[in-house]
Amino acid sequence: MKNHGHHVLHFTAHNDQITKLNRLDLARSTIWNSDIYRKLRKVIQHEKPNIMHVHNTVPLISPTVYYAAKAEGITVVQTLHNYRLFCPNALFFRNGHVCDDCMGKFVPFPGILHACYRESRAAMTVAVVMLSLHRVLRTYSRMVDMYIALTEFARHKFIEGGIPAEKIMVKPNFLHSDPSISERDREYALFVGRLSPEKGLRTLLKAWQQLKIIPLKLVGDGPLMDETHWFVGTGKLECIEVLGSCNHEQVIALMKNARFLVFPSEWYETFGMTIIEAFACSTPVVTSRLGAMIEIVEDGRTGLNFDAGNPDDLAAKVKWVWTHPRKREEMGREARREYEEKYTAGRNYKILMDIYKTAIERSRKKSTIQI
Repeated sequence: MKNHGHHVLHFTAHNDQITKLNRLDLARSTIWNSDIYRKLRKVIQHEKPNIMHVHNTVPLISPTVYYAAKAEGITVVQTLHNYRLFCPNALFFRNGHVCDDCMGKFVPFPGILHACYRESRAAMTVAVVMLSLHRVLRTYSRMVDMYIALTEFARHKFIEGGIPAEKIMVKPNFLHSDPSISERDREYALFVGRLSPEKGLRTLLKAWQQLKIIPLKLVGDGPLMDETHWFVGTGKLECIEVLGSCNHEQVIALMKNARFLVFPSEWYETFGMTIIEAFACSTPVVTSRLGAMIEIVEDGRTGLNFDAGNPDDLAAKVKWVWTHPRKREEMGREARREYEEKYTAGRNYKILMDIYKTAIERSRKKSTIQI
């Protein structure tokens, strides 16, 4: 937006501040942060923006930002990066599998029972109270003019949860700069992501017990790091190299030299950024046949799909793409074409401006709400 001449102001809160709060203050800030409300109103009064685009309010900012904007007559757009509005842990994932127990419940009490947010019933209770209170206040229906979903799959999940279809538009993620294509030989498979259960890491490692001749580089960190090292060591999987965290430039370099990316996620990903990074590098993707992933990766054209959570099927698909170089190169070219058609900054800017225009027109039809 700045590159197109717009003035953009960032209003942020960092989770490091949590350590300065006791449990009661943290709960209060998550549900209704009066301090943030006052600060944001002053910013809006001084800057007089056309629109407020919200990305995340949990835990410190709270939904009071919507009220601050509407008190000043400002249009509000919210990008839905996860499923927090209908699932207190935001993932629709629990105990190694997709879980939608809270979907459709005005008070999502199963979340408290399962303690699936930070494995804490206290933390989950705060999340449930926040959602329930703002449903009573109709915050999410009254205070947001337009929602942005990252895929059609996610949009349908949000509609299923109760958001009116006319209030949700789709705008995928994108790459700000083109990483270009590498002409080097491609020598390994690549995983990039958080080392955690919902990312399908255990399925990936089990699959590689059958793929010991295929080198795999693992990029990322997370709660399963120690388990990953143990699995690689005890299984004598010398073909797996655990690289840990890498910066964006390092990840792109690895993408360019990978034969394909493995994306074995087992939750309803709203959008996998690493997939379009791979596409931009002309690298096909082997991904779970689940949710938005099969919307982004077309089986047989830009990559391959396998049954989510099935290490045998994953191993079979990896073996096939590894041993069919001509088809793999063709899928890589199609992946690059997909990036150029859908996921560039220029295309994304046009979509965003259309969304803003629609949101502003809708907001003008409403009377300003005074708090």
